[in-house]
Amino acid sequence: MTGDAPFLVRPPRAAEVPLLVSIPHTGTEVPDELRRRFADPAVAALPDTDWHLHELYDFVPDLGATTLFARFSRYVVDLNRPSTGARLYPGKAETELVPTRTFAGAPIYRAGDEPDADEVAARVARFWQPYHDALSAELERIRARFGYALLFDAHSIVGFVPRLHPTPLPDLMLGDVDGASCASAISAAVYEVQRRSGYHAERNFRFKGGHITRAYGAPAQRVHALQLEMSQRIYMDESPPSPIDPVRAARLRPVLRDTLLAFVGAAAEQGAT
Repeated sequence: MTGDAPFLVRPPRAAEVPLLVSIPHTGTEVPDELRRRFADPAVAALPDTDWHLHELYDFVPDLGATTLFARFSRYVVDLNRPSTGARLYPGKAETELVPTRTFAGAPIYRAGDEPDADEVAARVARFWQPYHDALSAELERIRARFGYALLFDAHSIVGFVPRLHPTPLPDLMLGDVDGASCASAISAAVYEVQRRSGYHAERNFRFKGGHITRAYGAPAQRVHALQLEMSQRIYMDESPPSPIDPVRAARLRPVLRDTLLAFVGAAAEQGAT
């Protein structure tokens, strides 16, 4: 990180491979002036955070890949939403570019303290745009070096969120935007690893890929993007203060490692098409 960048970068520690791992919702920093406007202490606990993912994926540099992850909470601005505020899943419940309600539907701000359009634009400029500038530049650097680039967008969520889905979610949910963001042979190879992992795995189930996967995944331009959403119960306690579970995390981490290795390996076999 340089200066006051709203993100952190972990460079490769081994021979570089053409992979960037993005973790946009693991951040927990909130500016003081914003935190004072939160509706109640439950919101200040940031319940919709993708907890511990920067820790869970701490092995990525040893694979030769770069990790980019957010410092600030998704309640400041959601890096996985279009900066225009356009919806990703029309007709289904989803949170906004600058969320005003939690996943559970509770208000984030005290009445009358919600951000207006000017504040939203300022947050996009201060927090959203730098992350995407860094992400785009890193993908272009990787593609220039290797001839193609791979993007893996890492997420997690409480395993049962009635407002977003009526039944408990699967353990692992791989998304390639119904085949639009990644070559099918590459996506299939990654999904096969997860299907055989012992976890309940689905592909393009409810969370098919957010803005990052959709905006940067461009197989015709030799950039392949996948999103992995995970139910948090498989690696942590979902009740506040949401601690990671060392036993569950130790079981999951090799599956994540094999997932990324399959992504890199299948892309190489395909010549990244």
